[in-house]
Amino acid sequence: MRGVIAALLLLLATQAAHADADNCRRSREYLLGSLGGDLTLPPQAYNDLFKICAAASVMSNVKDAYILKDGGIAVVPKQDSIAATAGTLSQFCDAYPRATLRFLTRKDLALAKTFIGIVQISSTSATPCKKIKGLT
Repeated sequence: MRGVIAALLLLLATQAAHADADNCRRSREYLLGSLGGDLTLPPQAYNDLFKICAAASVMSNVKDAYILKDGGIAVVPKQDSIAATAGTLSQFCDAYPRATLRFLTRKDLALAKTFIGIVQISSTSATPCKKIKGLT
């Protein structure tokens, strides 16, 4: 009986992770399919970013995650407090020290209005993890 319960819990957790990573998948598909030659990075880089995005989407303070055209990962936080943001950033940068995490504000979401608008947001205003971690 324990094995059945454990298998069921694992299945539910896997499905939840897939649901949370839906905008990561949509971001990658849009970037690779719709933009074609107008990509900032090589196509394989977006496949690598998908894995990072999917992992970010299941972090405790992340409501949703996206791959940005310029190679950053954008997240919508569940809690928009300094402590929650710092904790998420620390967790993300520990796991992905060469990535960039951009927190989307309500204003960002209002200005972007659509999924495509979100993917086009720049991550240049976010401090890259390598700078936070002191890597060069």
